[in-house]
Parts: sequence; structure tokens; C-alpha cells
Amino acid sequence: MPFRSISSFGRRYREARMVLHGVFDRWHPVLVHIVPIRRCNLACAYCNEYDAVSDPLPLDEMLRRIDKLAELGSSVVAFSGGEPMLHPELYTMVRRIRAHGMMAGLITNGYYLTKERIEKLNDAGLEYLQISIDNVNPDEVSQKSLKVLDRRLVDLHRYARFVVSINSVIGGGIRHPEDAVTVAKRAASLGFAVSCGIIHDGHGALKPLSQAELRAYEEVKRIGKTGYAMIHTFQDNLAHGRPNTWKCRAGARYLYICEDGLVHYCSQQRGYPGIPLASYTKEDLRREYATPKPCAPLCTIACVHRASTMDFWRDPQDGQAPAPVQT
Repeated sequence: MPFRSISSFGRRYREARMVLHGVFDRWHPVLVHIVPIRRCNLACAYCNEYDAVSDPLPLDEMLRRIDKLAELGSSVVAFSGGEPMLHPELYTMVRRIRAHGMMAGLITNGYYLTKERIEKLNDAGLEYLQISIDNVNPDEVSQKSLKVLDRRLVDLHRYARFVVSINSVIGGGIRHPEDAVTVAKRAASLGFAVSCGIIHDGHGALKPLSQAELRAYEEVKRIGKTGYAMIHTFQDNLAHGRPNTWKCRAGARYLYICEDGLVHYCSQQRGYPGIPLASYTKEDLRREYATPKPCAPLCTIACVHRASTMDFWRDPQDGQAPAPVQT
């Protein structure tokens, strides 16, 4: 059996185990995004998640944070930024995640994905990589463009042993919504997973799409062919400017860990709860699980929605954490 097939089988086994663990145990994070460096080599006009000066966090501090996430029972830990591939010890950190039995992911702008670095990510055990490509040709809004990144996509197709997801984006000042369709078609032709992101405003909230944007959104959705019905409903409502009714479990099922080591609901709701990861406990998870989030109806942060889906059917969010099950 080819190595890529063996790797895929093992990943699917771990995914199934993660889902079962999430269904039967509410008191652990399903998905964590952690920032190892705030600096980015780009300056996209719609982004508020980067700076141009920050140094990488020390490796020993990052390893302590990863160990703490394992202690909390986290299932998937993904590096975000900034641009996480600017961290010189990224591969060591990926190995640490995998050594704990957690699944490892990476969100990158793709600029640093050479053949050599892709193979290092393979060797470290990376399992998921996501790139958002904003347009076909770079402009003053974004340089995350198909023209610039296509050769990186070809290298990923040839060498990556991890899942690659290409997110084509609509909204947020992107001038040519039809570019999302071009990006999605190219990604699908290379065998990558395809998704469509509706870019939020500076507060993580939605703005309804125009008719041209809606047409592009529907076409990308068709190309992606995902069967994740709940996510489609979530995105469809956002595309039409309709609020969603759902139980956001941020701070419990989803954690965003900033460069200062604080736990936040997400990248757009920093400061809540704003507790250091080093002192975060199961009681904090239980409290935030039960806490309603006023920003939830207009939220566009799809990763938080996905991490919360397995709890849609249970436990009201009334500020009263359910009593722990005695074993």
C-alpha cells in the first residue's frame, strides 16, 4: 500500500475517534487555534490578525502551551497567525502535538510552501493545512492570489501527505467575486478540499452578499460538494444576511490562544474570557460551554460553528453548566 494511502487511513481512523470522543465527552476542546507568531509577511486590507514586527514565541513556552492543551484533552490543535510558517521551530511544535495523540493543523498564506518545507511538514506529522486564496491577481486588498500561489499548489499536490483545503473567499472588499470560482475549480482539479469563506467585518460579523457574490458563492458550494448540511445552512444564512440560531461553545469546544497565552472566544472576540491558558481548567470549559455569546447570531467564524455542531442538540446555554457525570 502506498505511504500516502496508509497515512490517509490512519488519519481517518483518528478523525472517527475524535468525533466519537466529542459526542461522548463534552468537557474537552474539539478544536484549538494557537498563535506562535503574530508577524506576517503580508498586509491584507481586511485582516486584523497580524503585525509586521513581532518575534516568534520561544519554543519552550509554545511546548508548555501544547502540553497544557493536551492536559485539557484537546482533539485538534492548529497553528494560526500572523503567518505561522515564519516560526523557525514549527516542525518541532507539530511533532509535540502528535506526540500527545492530538491532530495537528496549520493555517498559512502559502508563500513559504517549498518542496523542502512540505516534506518537513510531512515528516513532522502534519495532518491538515488550509490556505485562503482571495483573488486571481494580487491587488491592494490582498496578495494571496492564485497567480502567486499556483506553483505552491502544484508542489502541495505532488508532495503533501496531509489534507489540503483551499478556501476561496467572498466579501470583505474582494473586488472580483467570480475569482472565487476560478480558485475553487483550480483547487478541485488538484484534488484538494474546497470551501468558501464569507469574510467578516472587523468585529467578526456578517454583511449580506451582493447578487454577483451570491452567484459565485453558490457555484463554489457546488464545486466543493460537501455534505456537511449544517455548515451549508450556516453559510447560506450568512450569504443572505440572515442571523443564525445556534449554541456557540467558544471557550469550551473551541479555543483561540493568542500570542500572549490568553484564551479567547475567537480571533474577533479577544478579551473574552481572557484567561491565561496556563491556569485554564475544566471548570472554565464548563462555564463557557454554558455561556450564551451575544455575537453568535451574526458570527461568520465557521471553525467555531463546526466545533460546536456536535452539541447543537444538547444542553441549553442558560449560564448554568450541566452537572458533571459521576463515573
